[in-house]
Amino acid sequence: MSTLTEENTINSTEIKTELENTPPSPVLMIEDIQKLLPHRYPFLLVDRIIDFVPNKSATGIKNVTFNEPFFQGHFPERPIMPGVLIVEAMAQVGGIVLRHLPGMEDQLSLFAGIDKVRFRRPVVPGDRLTITTKLLVSRKRFGKMHGRAEVDGQLVCEGELMFSLVNL
Repeated sequence: MSTLTEENTINSTEIKTELENTPPSPVLMIEDIQKLLPHRYPFLLVDRIIDFVPNKSATGIKNVTFNEPFFQGHFPERPIMPGVLIVEAMAQVGGIVLRHLPGMEDQLSLFAGIDKVRFRRPVVPGDRLTITTKLLVSRKRFGKMHGRAEVDGQLVCEGELMFSLVNL
């Protein structure tokens, strides 16, 4: 019969820390996202949706890798994700919210405007963008959202995104 030594005992703090660091299970995988958004590689900028509140908000993930085609020219010596693509990723997460609104299932959301967008830090290969969008206004053919992108809890970009809805 063996006895437990200190090194074999399980520390409840370690388990709690490990559980806290475990990413939440996805609500929508890439196959589900492709059913909702018309974007495809290389322009689909959402890898999964990890939180979704119908008619209100969504949180998505974009894993930024060195293999992204835009890094070949932006910039070869210091790869940085273009700000317009960060905003586009926020818009795509917002598009998930809009597609779930009643009567919007067969609509395509297009940019109608971008306000108060600010960039706080560069996004580089290896970063994991966590993007949250919250619906501010929803009318028959118009939507307005607040988008926020973070890397490791640090704000990268935020702003207001306006959408016009058109038939698919």
